[in-house]
Amino acid sequence: MPVTVETVARGSVEDRIVATGTLRAAQSVSLRAETGGQLAIARGPGGARLAEGDRVRAGQVVAAITGEEVRLAARSDATRQRYESAQRDYESRRALFDEGLLSAEALRPIETTLAEAKLESERSQLTELRSQLVTPIDGVLLYLARDDRGLPVADGQLVTQGLVVAQIAPIDGLVADVDLVAGDVARVRAGMPARVRHPDTASSGVDGRVTRLAPSVDATTRTLRAEVAVDNHAGTLRPGMFVEVTVVAERRDDVPIVPREAVAERGGRKVVFVLNGQKVSRREVGLGLGDDDVIEIRDGVEPGEKIVVRGLETLSDGTSVRVSGA
Repeated sequence: MPVTVETVARGSVEDRIVATGTLRAAQSVSLRAETGGQLAIARGPGGARLAEGDRVRAGQVVAAITGEEVRLAARSDATRQRYESAQRDYESRRALFDEGLLSAEALRPIETTLAEAKLESERSQLTELRSQLVTPIDGVLLYLARDDRGLPVADGQLVTQGLVVAQIAPIDGLVADVDLVAGDVARVRAGMPARVRHPDTASSGVDGRVTRLAPSVDATTRTLRAEVAVDNHAGTLRPGMFVEVTVVAERRDDVPIVPREAVAERGGRKVVFVLNGQKVSRREVGLGLGDDDVIEIRDGVEPGEKIVVRGLETLSDGTSVRVSGA
């Protein structure tokens, strides 16, 4: 009987839970126009207009709302001058009051005028600040000012209050939302390592870790939502991608392993066929962890022994064989 054999080796094996999920940013910010006016997209360090995909830093101006309407609403120069004038008037009157040359009743209206001028100046400054859209976080521009047809909005175009001008999110670390089926729910715990890969790539994936499990099972799908934090500093993944997530429930290193196809079932028992000269001996084995490719052998064979990995379908104990491949 022609067979292919392989030597029992020592290696690593994992108990894996494979699921699918969708990537998203761990956090995101939407910048909205708080007043109507003309849109002006900010420029980057090189002088070019910011675009989707550009990185921005916390505190950086992404866009501004300009125009006569904004200027009239702010009136920052006029209100600042009024406040400075009221401040000077109050200080001179206060000096007279301290010298006993002015009564408290005469000073009180001056104090009121100063307080009102200060409040109006602060409101104007706030209005002026609101016309500038500043990102509070570091991240990447995921979206930037598009019209109803999906085309970029030109500088100077009128926009209305409430328009979403930009969406920013950090993408160096992403989150994969994974739905676990009933059989896997009890096996997954927060802190377990994971690997995340896009199905259309040949890459083995990037490292991740289970960070959170939902407190309840979805009543409709009977699945449990798990969040897997993904290290994306290499930039190979993008928010919105559909990914394959492999959670490593357990891993064992330096243990005897054999190809999964080397294990057969005879009489309800798991067995392998060990090469012994020109014949094979059937050995009952105890199995441990396994994946799609290899499985751990806890007892029955030892590292260094040769076992049949192909052609064992019709073998029995003592069958004569011819090794045709290794």
